[in-house]
Amino acid sequence: MKKRILSIIIVLTVSVALMLSIQSCKPSAPPVTELTYSVFFPPTHGQAKAAESWAKEIEKRSQGKIKIKVLAGGTLTPADQCYDGVAKGISDIGMSCFAYTRGRFPLTEVLDLPLGYPNGRVATRVANDFYKAFKPKELDDVKVLYIHAHGPGLLHTVKPVKSLADLKGMKIRSTGLSAKVISALGGTPVAMPQGETYEAIQRGVVGGTIGPMEVLKGWKQGEVIKNTTECDSVGYTTAMFVVMNPKKWSALPPDIQKIFEDVSSEWIDVHGKAWDDLDLEGRKFSLSLGNKIIPLTKEQKNRWRAAVRPLVNDYVKAMGEKGLPGKKAVEETEKLIKKYAEMYK
Repeated sequence: MKKRILSIIIVLTVSVALMLSIQSCKPSAPPVTELTYSVFFPPTHGQAKAAESWAKEIEKRSQGKIKIKVLAGGTLTPADQCYDGVAKGISDIGMSCFAYTRGRFPLTEVLDLPLGYPNGRVATRVANDFYKAFKPKELDDVKVLYIHAHGPGLLHTVKPVKSLADLKGMKIRSTGLSAKVISALGGTPVAMPQGETYEAIQRGVVGGTIGPMEVLKGWKQGEVIKNTTECDSVGYTTAMFVVMNPKKWSALPPDIQKIFEDVSSEWIDVHGKAWDDLDLEGRKFSLSLGNKIIPLTKEQKNRWRAAVRPLVNDYVKAMGEKGLPGKKAVEETEKLIKKYAEMYK
């Protein structure tokens, strides 16, 4: 009896030891790095979806070593606090607009000037090439992954605007730089967020708004305007950053950093195309409602360009006072717009 019990104990001991040995030979699961990504766009917006697809692609190529939680709608950090949120580590990655903290990124403001952007892909390519060429010190407290920018801000009004004379004194919803554009063109800027614009136009508080074509469908503003003036000759854009906390970036191994770099490079055109697709949807939506799109004559294009040029000159002067290469920045940006306009007609 004792021999039998001893045999059982020996068998059990050997079995346990064998199982432990097999278990120890199994490769341990790779460590997973979890990151948060603060995005100011609402979850349904095409740019939030582009951010989601970027995050999924990085997770896929890293074979699950990276997990990115996208927090859209500004739920982690509000749009105007997103950049500081990344720099301070409140979020690991963030997407928002440089213009939401005007004065914080002086040299980069050249990207938003009314230099005649024809579409979103051009604006996005220009923004990324500009960053690579100048590497503004104002962005040194984060790791810049990439930049994207919307198509030209156009004039959307109730009454048709075919000339500067038609716009003179007209109240137009506009904020930040676009308010300066409206003033330079002879209109009267009225500051308000996009969420209030529909009702303001409907009630006659303002006679129109300025922004990319996508607002006509995305914000339903096509329902309350009747005309869009195709003034892309003075089209401005709004550049948007995708940046990462530098400590989080430095902690990533080189192979993972390369994945981030590769995917980010590819997603430049993903975002640019998304902006153009959204603009096209806005155009189709507005036309389906019977609204008109008014092209400017060659003479008017020249007049509109001349009217906004002081804004460019003011930028160059302001940068000079700060010891920054404003003139060179404008020249390079204009050269890049011309280059990419030929590629993305």
